[in-house]
Amino acid sequence: MKATNNIDSQFDLAEQAIAHMRAFGADCADVLVSQSVSLGATCRLGQMEEVERAEAKDMGLRALIGKKQAFVSGSGLQTGDIEKLAERVVAMAQKAPEDPFCGLADEKLLATQIAELDLNDINEPSTSQLQAYALEAEDTARAIKDITNSEGAGANWGRSTTSLVTSHGFAAHYTASSWSLYCIVLAGTDDKMERDYASHATRHFEDLDKPATIGTQAAERTLKRLNPRKPETTKAPVMYAPRVSASLLKHFAAAISGSAVARGTSFLKDAMGQKIMPDNIQIIDDPLRQRGLRSAAFDGEGLAAEKLILVKDGILQAWLLESASAKQLGLTSNGRASRGTASPPHPSATNLYIQAGEKSPAQLMQEMGTGLYVNELIGMGVNGVTGDYSRGATGYWIENGRLAYPVSELTIASNLSPMFANLTAANDLTFRYGVNAPSLLIEEMTIAGL
Repeated sequence: MKATNNIDSQFDLAEQAIAHMRAFGADCADVLVSQSVSLGATCRLGQMEEVERAEAKDMGLRALIGKKQAFVSGSGLQTGDIEKLAERVVAMAQKAPEDPFCGLADEKLLATQIAELDLNDINEPSTSQLQAYALEAEDTARAIKDITNSEGAGANWGRSTTSLVTSHGFAAHYTASSWSLYCIVLAGTDDKMERDYASHATRHFEDLDKPATIGTQAAERTLKRLNPRKPETTKAPVMYAPRVSASLLKHFAAAISGSAVARGTSFLKDAMGQKIMPDNIQIIDDPLRQRGLRSAAFDGEGLAAEKLILVKDGILQAWLLESASAKQLGLTSNGRASRGTASPPHPSATNLYIQAGEKSPAQLMQEMGTGLYVNELIGMGVNGVTGDYSRGATGYWIENGRLAYPVSELTIASNLSPMFANLTAANDLTFRYGVNAPSLLIEEMTIAGL
């Protein structure tokens, strides 16, 4: 993919689309163009299973007439296709119901300087390189004693260039690459088999974990899960491992979404300015993190991206807002619009994280004494309106402040409001995902077992 030619082409197509929409009667319009290429390889039991390469070019058009708007999208477009799409979306907008909050972003808030975030790795892999990485990860795992089977391993690479152009003067782009590697293996026999995995995703190849590391992690995690028990139903402290603790942060992000708050469908809708977490909890959203998996120099409406403190000393400071929900709440967008080619902008977090605490996970376990350490969650039993929480879980039982034995087939339940209010962050924060959190201890939950 030649970046300069690609960008020029995207801007040209977007300008054509906007000109056509205006000619057909749109008052204003915007266009999102995305061009991507990806390559992946998977293997199982030492044999290559699949090699896949994909290329895509997509365009999303939004036309606005007064307080009406409509969207259309298309792929693999030619010049004639763009005119047809423009005519169609304007016709749809003419018949759409009025939305008093729709419209382009405030022109005064548009980004004027686009930060360089080092999201694009110029290196591109060959098919054989990805195959070798997948095979090495799985071979490493299978070579470890007592690993009996595999669900496979895979290596993937991709690059995309996205351009946003609006009729009120915004035109910018960004290019981002991605590298990822995973391995899933099993241990045990018959009806006593256990599985676990390891994975990693980065923007740059040099930051990606080595295949031997991924394979070893997958095998060791799987072996630790052998011969699980099912403890009796009780109420006890629960610690979330880092690879699942981010799920609590995602539930928090959904609860402070401007659209949910505006609709009154969030259990935190009346919590602005109130203490919802302990004094030492800080939650930050940073779209400008170098090489971040969710970094962006501008949002889905062209607004400047800035670091945002959402919780300070346990007090809720801000909603996640794009233009429409901000208008509905009588506020100003804070640049959290996310958008696909076939949908309107909606509020979303970027590189969201909870700052690390002061105590290590081992110290928190000592304070727990007895409880549950969760390293995998199952199901999505979370009610965003009430905050009621219930999910399947597996992990380890803690006795005398230490991991004692694996457990499975459990359900953990509570409500997100008391969970947030009684939350302690450990000091093991690493930026490995798009949403990141250290180990998190919840003071008490219901653990349903035997």
